[in-house]
Amino acid sequence: METLQRTANRGSISTGFDIDNSLKLEEDNSEYLQRATGGGNGDTQKHTISVWVKRTEITKTSFILGFANIGRLRFESDDKIEYQFRSGRKLETNRKFRDTSAWYHIVVVADSSLATSTDRMKLYINGVRETDLLTYIPQDQNQGSPLWGVYNTYNFRVGGAGSYSSDGINGYLAEVYYINGQTLDPTDFGEFDDDSGIWKPKAFTGTLGSLDNYLDFSNSSNLGEDANGGTDLSSNNITSADQAVDTPTNNFAIISNAMRDNSELSYSTVSDGGTRFRTTSSQWVTSVSSIGVTKGKWYAEFNVIGSRPNNWFGIASMEQLNNNSGNSSTGSHLGESGKNWSIGYYQANGKLDEQQNSGYTTTSGWGGTVSQNQIVGVALDMDNHKLYMSVNNVYQNSGNPVTGANAITFDDTETVAIANTGYSLGSGNDTITGYNFGGYRTGGLPDNATDENGYGAFRYAPPSGYYALCTKNLAEYG
Repeated sequence: METLQRTANRGSISTGFDIDNSLKLEEDNSEYLQRATGGGNGDTQKHTISVWVKRTEITKTSFILGFANIGRLRFESDDKIEYQFRSGRKLETNRKFRDTSAWYHIVVVADSSLATSTDRMKLYINGVRETDLLTYIPQDQNQGSPLWGVYNTYNFRVGGAGSYSSDGINGYLAEVYYINGQTLDPTDFGEFDDDSGIWKPKAFTGTLGSLDNYLDFSNSSNLGEDANGGTDLSSNNITSADQAVDTPTNNFAIISNAMRDNSELSYSTVSDGGTRFRTTSSQWVTSVSSIGVTKGKWYAEFNVIGSRPNNWFGIASMEQLNNNSGNSSTGSHLGESGKNWSIGYYQANGKLDEQQNSGYTTTSGWGGTVSQNQIVGVALDMDNHKLYMSVNNVYQNSGNPVTGANAITFDDTETVAIANTGYSLGSGNDTITGYNFGGYRTGGLPDNATDENGYGAFRYAPPSGYYALCTKNLAEYG
């Protein structure tokens, strides 16, 4: 997996500038924001783009923003980044960007007036200029691009480009700036943390004009609202439920694509901002949280969306899950038997299945069955190696995560992930599960309960002393 490990922002560092909201986008729903034509002519030679992006799907062409069909900033299907100034004038990275656990800060600066051709288009990722390029075809000196400067002619789209009806982005966007007629630096929008060296956001203090756009997604009733008081963008299939609290300054867990091999990708899909897991074949397939833990107390929820009772909910060893693939055996509940350490609660009959160092065991009648639209809670105590699971806020087997009574105990000392395994019966009988780590309100449900630090958006309040899997909590307890 090729990623920017050195400077990728996972939101775990202290910052004096907090980003409260992001926008969750789903390409299958044709979700995007658009500024219509009209409003005046801008500078066709100079502009600056700044945007924070968290991907939830890789190996897919994904437009971040653009004008018309040609002026665009996007991830290519091979996970490289491409910026196109106008037809035939573009740059493309050699590096691939596949880290679905982190936020990337992308800055593009275009200025065709410069004498040095290599400076006419600049791309920065997390504060560092990309110089290792697969393709660089600069515009001619003083050559304009009406695609990026003439609002009377072309639509400006966030989460797509022009008239494209597909290839939108699956993921989250935050702090989106399009600034016409100015060439700014990444340091106008971010800075390196003195202690960690991680690139982090900072407040923009420059000036914005009437043709510029700044989107902070703070108004849930109008997520296309220009935060600088300029022209708002209209919404296409975006609702207030698409406002998220997963941001570059507080990064939440999602379903990890990095922990899923090629066979799992073919047997299942991940959608809805990395919170919805769907099995599509007669295989047991496992998905896990993008954040694993070794200490602390943590809470997450599963929403049983599909009608098929073919889900195991629980925890698993993150280190071993990359050995897992789709398996048709009924004994491969949370990972392939004999390979993975796991504990799972089976929704169909209330059994507890454990694959630990002592071997595979099943406890029948441990809990009740779980029906469609019920919420399964996971309270994980890594400090005492205890696990508790609830159904609609009723902890099973008389467990009490606050007092420690009637816990599921485990002896694993490796990094542990929240995990789920599903099985499809085919012919439209797919198993569908929503994950809620607190960063996005799964399926648009009224999930507004927070942990004691005020983080997360859950259906039920986490038990006292248990916290959402986000980096602000990890910095304190993880």
